[in-house]
Amino acid sequence: MNRTTLSLIGAATALAAVTGIAALAVPDSSPGATRASAARLPVERSTLLCPAPTSSELAETSYTSFTPKGGTGSPAGRKGTAELRPAARAVGTGEDLEGGEKGGSNDAEEKPVVTLKAPGAPATATTSDAAAPALIGTADGALAPGWSAQQTTVISAGGGRGVLGAACTAPDTEFWFPGVSTAKDRQDYIHLTNPDNSAAVVDLEMYGKDGPLKTTAGEGITIPARSSVPVLLSTVTAEPAADVTLHAVARAGRAGASVQAAEDGHGGDWLAAAADPSGGAVLPGVPSDATSVQLVAMATGEDDADLTVRLAGPSGRITPAGHETLHVKSGMTTAVDLADVTKGEPGSLLLGPAEGSGSAPFVAALRVTRGEGERQETAFIPATAPVEERATAADNRAKGTYLSLVAPGRTARVKVIASGSGSAASATKTYTVKGGTTRGVRPPVPPGVKGSYAITVVRESGGPVHASRMLELPQDGVPMFTVQTLPDDRGTVAVPEAEQDLSLLTD
Repeated sequence: MNRTTLSLIGAATALAAVTGIAALAVPDSSPGATRASAARLPVERSTLLCPAPTSSELAETSYTSFTPKGGTGSPAGRKGTAELRPAARAVGTGEDLEGGEKGGSNDAEEKPVVTLKAPGAPATATTSDAAAPALIGTADGALAPGWSAQQTTVISAGGGRGVLGAACTAPDTEFWFPGVSTAKDRQDYIHLTNPDNSAAVVDLEMYGKDGPLKTTAGEGITIPARSSVPVLLSTVTAEPAADVTLHAVARAGRAGASVQAAEDGHGGDWLAAAADPSGGAVLPGVPSDATSVQLVAMATGEDDADLTVRLAGPSGRITPAGHETLHVKSGMTTAVDLADVTKGEPGSLLLGPAEGSGSAPFVAALRVTRGEGERQETAFIPATAPVEERATAADNRAKGTYLSLVAPGRTARVKVIASGSGSAASATKTYTVKGGTTRGVRPPVPPGVKGSYAITVVRESGGPVHASRMLELPQDGVPMFTVQTLPDDRGTVAVPEAEQDLSLLTD
């Protein structure tokens, strides 16, 4: 062995001791060899983005930040930080927002709007500022795994009156929004927020009942670093359409995306992005007193999608009369009025490939209405991914909070943990959800809680579970409400086992 090789080995050994250099273990094909496996470890950093809440002078917004306590996501002894800070405000497309600062910017290094101190206890803040900015949030250490944030806005009067709820979301590069509109009675804005230190560029595509809509201002929308841009969808195309699927794609960088929809006389809400296109979809938590339910879907691939439509209620699956199947054409948006499909019971919509058809990918969402006449309010339920391990709704109230749990396949068992701020104790309850049913429950309330509290859904056993939370805040006879789906919080990540392999450093 020559001097150079010895020197390399010595340097490599020292480097490995200091920095922990590791290489993935390569499976050994020899008899008796053990294969490397992946362990699930808590994430070390999380990013969440909250859209600018509203421009109304008659609104109040509450922010809630929360990280669940215990479990694999919060190892003992680890410290961390979790803060939501203002994003800069950039000029949007077609803006007519009252109080909005056009062309100005907020210093992204301003003091935090919300700071979370420890897992297990929500942190809150409120604002009535009509020019409140979007927020960019980061969490690390023990506060990163499962970190969630929610903004809830109550607009007491005006065309957009109602409750607008949005779960702050992680940045991504692609989003699908079935159920938006460019019709004259709707004002839909997509809010694009860039968390990074370089500009992002996003393209907007829209698909109506006859296929792609011609867009005039949807390409190359630049979102400056650590900024947020609202875009009025009716200015992106010259073709008014009531039922549209919006596709937002980042060609450079990444962004958070949420759609704020408001309709004259029907209130409004935030529409979150639907689950990624697939051959099946679960849309959980249609309220028992829904007076109108509209399904909007689009086949995103080259093939049409032929779907079965089932409603999972408290006692099992049923087929909505007259809507046993649904044909969704490729690149076209299909809207179906399901009327009062729940018939006084909570339910969830299950969509899957019809017998004999392929599994063509599609996206879907529901537009749900409660109330009658001038006292109507709307919310949206996009298709959502299952709760694989854990999911959280950060902002709940002692009155008016309802949880929907659906097991589309096998029976499942879940634990619901309610966590209050300050000295409020936690409360826990376990539920069994029979296969093919939706179970609607009022979640436990922490004893002594004042104000809002968080609920965390933990899947303990059985088949997949999908969940949503409805928050009802009625006012002046209007059943104002909002619905947020609860996909898995992705608080852990699979990490392959590793071992030192110094052969990588030698010939």
